Amino acid sequence: MPLQTVAPQRLYRQIAEQVRQLMVSGEFALGSRLPAERDLAVQLGVSRPSVREALIALEVEGMIEVRTGSGIYVQRTEPPSKSSAPMQADPNTPADWGPLEVMSARLLVEAEVAALAAINAQKADLKAIKAGLQQMKLEAARDQMPREGDEAFHEAIAQACGNSVLLDTVQRYWQARNGPLFERLGDYFEHPESWQAAIGEHQQVLLAIEAHDASAARKAMQKHLRQAHKRYSASWRRAPAR
Repeated sequence: MPLQTVAPQRLYRQIAEQVRQLMVSGEFALGSRLPAERDLAVQLGVSRPSVREALIALEVEGMIEVRTGSGIYVQRTEPPSKSSAPMQADPNTPADWGPLEVMSARLLVEAEVAALAAINAQKADLKAIKAGLQQMKLEAARDQMPREGDEAFHEAIAQACGNSVLLDTVQRYWQARNGPLFERLGDYFEHPESWQAAIGEHQQVLLAIEAHDASAARKAMQKHLRQAHKRYSASWRRAPAR
């Protein structure tokens, strides 16, 4: 039998696999409540964001159910088939990236992208950035989650930075943002109040870029993405959107 290529697994997938095996083996019985997120993190010796990503992946698979205000419960104990399991996605695609890891990477990269945009943005770039923000406001006014405007805003900033590699990088972040794990996480932690806060943060980024103030643009983008990460790391208090 020929040897097969060994593909590295993302940390959240390793965590999810451990928890899944405990459910399959009966250690966590059907209908039982899993340990709290913080307790799982301590037992596994990993960060809470990594545990959260793993739990979201297991929920997408249908293995667990998150009941806000109550806990996380075993929904089924049979492993999903390879053909139906969302976690069997190509591990080299952005859709398989852990959402909170993506947010951490964005904080590092997009802060510098915003600083470069402040230096290099032309009138057409500023117009596109403003259009993205305006689209966010219109979507929010229609009680829609303004994700399309959000993507347009960040992509316009990346376009303005003048570096095609950074533009491609930001576009790949948005491919991850539209993946099943990020979408499910958003069901819990995106709501009208959070989006209004995000729109205000975007406004500060725009003002700094318009002023061609690289330092202010960097700080405004850092503040926005730190706040976004904080929102996605909040406790499971809100009921998911269905």
